[in-house]
Amino acid sequence: MGGGGDGGGSSGVGGFRNPLRNIERALNEAIARSFVGKYFKLEARNSCFTKELRAGLATFLTMAYIITVNANILADSGGTCSMADCSVPVNGTASPDCMFKPNPGYQNCLATTKSDLMVGTILSAMIGSFAMGVLANLPLGLAPGMGPNAYLAYNLVGFHGSGPIPYRTALAILLVEGCAFIAVSALGLRSKLAKLIPKSVRFACAAGIGLFIAFVGLQVNQGLGLVGPDPATLVTLTACSRTNPETGECIGGKMQSPTFWLGSIGFVIMAYGLMKELKGSMIYGIVFVTLVSWFRGTAVTYFPHTPLGNEKFNYFKKVVDFHKIQTTAGVLSFNGFNRTPVWVALATLFYIDVLATTGTLYTLAEIGGFVNERGNFEGEYMAYIVDGGSTVVAALLGVSPVATYVESSAGIREGGRTGLTAVVVSFCFMMSLFFTPLLSSVPPWAIGPSLVMVGVMMMKVVKEIEWGNVKESAPAFITMILMPLTYSIANGIVGGIGVYVALSLYDQVVRVMKWLGKMKRVVAKEQNQVSASAANAELVSVV
Repeated sequence: MGGGGDGGGSSGVGGFRNPLRNIERALNEAIARSFVGKYFKLEARNSCFTKELRAGLATFLTMAYIITVNANILADSGGTCSMADCSVPVNGTASPDCMFKPNPGYQNCLATTKSDLMVGTILSAMIGSFAMGVLANLPLGLAPGMGPNAYLAYNLVGFHGSGPIPYRTALAILLVEGCAFIAVSALGLRSKLAKLIPKSVRFACAAGIGLFIAFVGLQVNQGLGLVGPDPATLVTLTACSRTNPETGECIGGKMQSPTFWLGSIGFVIMAYGLMKELKGSMIYGIVFVTLVSWFRGTAVTYFPHTPLGNEKFNYFKKVVDFHKIQTTAGVLSFNGFNRTPVWVALATLFYIDVLATTGTLYTLAEIGGFVNERGNFEGEYMAYIVDGGSTVVAALLGVSPVATYVESSAGIREGGRTGLTAVVVSFCFMMSLFFTPLLSSVPPWAIGPSLVMVGVMMMKVVKEIEWGNVKESAPAFITMILMPLTYSIANGIVGGIGVYVALSLYDQVVRVMKWLGKMKRVVAKEQNQVSASAANAELVSVV
């Protein structure tokens, strides 16, 4: 009886699965024969529609964290918000410090800017991924990259506009950088430019940016709040339950911050998911911390019973809403473009883009088995053009440069082999446009763990550095250590290259001395031959 029951159950399940498999097979065959299937070369690349669909969903889940993370980082720059947006007392005037102290008017402007940046991030990712799929026919997702966003927010514009370059000018720099990237890609100069930077410094750039991003994620303003300012040691351990709202210094309750411990649980969830190779691990950690923070009346709530908290909660309750960009689209300005900091920023962003894009594309092409015996892959030329063009679109939308995401490897491992995977990623980003109230209500202590985890993943390139060779290891170390400690990616790159050049001078001097010695011997030999010939001629004339 038991065996008969099991057999019947298995037969029922099998009978249910077979029609589904038949439907799936029929769907795949129909699409493979259609214009879409032929355009994306589904049969030629040994793929099918359902496989590409699963691959696109896997890629989106692993990179969707960038929607909230990028908006939060860029919002720290203040965007177009200024002193004019600050609330002022009756018969009073606003002072510049109102942008750095709790101020309802300025905070409302920041909230609008954050929503604008979120929509800009989604649109640039949607357009970039779609273009990569349709034009290059590669299964790669694009979105504003980690690293350049932090450089833009904290080095160029600075916290709430305290940096050397205004937000509008920074966007113009991104526009020029994107056009320059398109130009060098079209002319075939990209790989040559990438090789100008020493290999050890190239590897160290990725690790240094990872440390920089992790350091941002550990601070109170944009992360867990584990480290904070200290007048004696510059930084110290905090995670305090009470902090000075103006300086961020700890007032009391060190290591007693409820939001820090909640964020730490989110980090553990992310780490455990990545250990088990669970797709979307970053998202699960962010979602857990965010859901807990949405309950009002708790020590970790994102919606405290304050005027600003009530306003955030009222917008959150809309759930579904399409937010129209109000302050960040098309606001770029070329004023002040003749200053040195602008050109330093342009060169830094350009080289970061060249190095990151080249490395990521070749890595993903190797994983997907697209690289041929000559080291090239189909769609390579258009992939670089799309990458640069997407950065131009991002600048016009007010967000940081777009990059090809290494998280696309999740979709490739799921079987994605064509641009249809990227089109699915683009569709998923498009759907997220309608949930701005939810996405804009993710707290900093949910974002911080993901920034630290990104830093962890970017550190793996250090194994490629020759640590036993001081000529390679010293510049790499200087590059990595200067980025977080000076809060500048550009300083790290310049410092690393400077040390490499200094250590290479001895070899260059020795090489020049050897060349001069060789030339001296050649000249002496020639002179001896001339002298011998003259002596022989004189002897012949005497005879």
